[in-house]
Amino acid sequence: MDSKKILGLLPLYLALFMQSPLFSAPLHSSRWGFLIDLPEGYRYTGGDGESRFAFQSLSGAHFDLRVYPANEYPSIKALAEDIPRRLKNQGTVELFEYRTKQAALITLRFQNSGDISEGWGLCIELDPSEIGRGKPLLLALAYGQAGREDLRAFHLSALDSIAPTIRDRRAPGPVIDQKYPRGRLTSVPIAGLEARALVYEHDAKAAQALVDREFGVLSHYASSPLWKEAWTRFYRTIYRDSFDRLTHVAFALERHWNIPSIPNRDLAGKALSWVQSFAYERDLMGSDFVNLVSAAIEGRGDCDSRSLLWAIILSQANIPTAIMVSHHYSHAMGLADVPGTGAHFTFAGTSWLVAETTSRVAVGLISADMSEKAHWIGIAFE
Repeated sequence: MDSKKILGLLPLYLALFMQSPLFSAPLHSSRWGFLIDLPEGYRYTGGDGESRFAFQSLSGAHFDLRVYPANEYPSIKALAEDIPRRLKNQGTVELFEYRTKQAALITLRFQNSGDISEGWGLCIELDPSEIGRGKPLLLALAYGQAGREDLRAFHLSALDSIAPTIRDRRAPGPVIDQKYPRGRLTSVPIAGLEARALVYEHDAKAAQALVDREFGVLSHYASSPLWKEAWTRFYRTIYRDSFDRLTHVAFALERHWNIPSIPNRDLAGKALSWVQSFAYERDLMGSDFVNLVSAAIEGRGDCDSRSLLWAIILSQANIPTAIMVSHHYSHAMGLADVPGTGAHFTFAGTSWLVAETTSRVAVGLISADMSEKAHWIGIAFE
């Protein structure tokens, strides 16, 4: 049976609008409060504007999403067990908890318009729409033609992009969180400093798994006209996954440097000097990106790992940050909205001060042979 017929049985009141002015655009539901950030190239393919929303990628991946109003199903378990039965699904259901919300991950294999489709489904609780009425439930199905191994990363990336509530938009997504439970908080040394921080014991492994998966998605856009948008989403996805993982590290660094959490140049300079001390490391056979947890603990990484880590440390202190990347220069730098003189890069209505993370220079200084602004792409995260 066609999944769209199944999922169209119950009402949905969903208003989606473009959230970002940059290359790629996450979609936000003003009615229900969740956000999704699909891989590039997905287009809206059908629905009635209220109850049916479906997307399909240029490569044939499908993504269907529904919200079931409060009390339509008594629990996530009831929804998760009902939908596969209606689809005549041959997959399994795994119940789990995502950041205090009940959720279920469904393995999909079902008949779809005469063909066999495979993929995954995610059911998850949303915030109550009205006090006392219970929680709405979100169901998303990501699937495609059976046997298409090239679509697997797209399906998982699409589902993992869901942030059920505003509080989840700076936290690991539900799919990576289900596959890699974070474990216990452990005290670890911060690279190059007489300081320690609390990090969840499995966060480095989980963060690297996400990087590798998203690099697999990104690699499909190497010769696509959407390569800039895909590049932007790659870093945005890592920023979201790593932000909460680095909360204790950022706090420990501020305390170690004894700098107030205000938007000034001092913290930017201290953090920049710290990442500049890292061992330069590249992996040209893999994702070529050291996950940010390992970068902070082990003191290693390439320019983009350092730039993104630097941006998150400052953002944790409520300093607006971004990064800039260049295919032409094969380089990345940090950006911060802090006062001071030096090289600036303007985009998204802000004149950002530039930070070179791989050379021992102060904030605002960059090499003259990399100063052509037309060769850079700005990426903001908030």
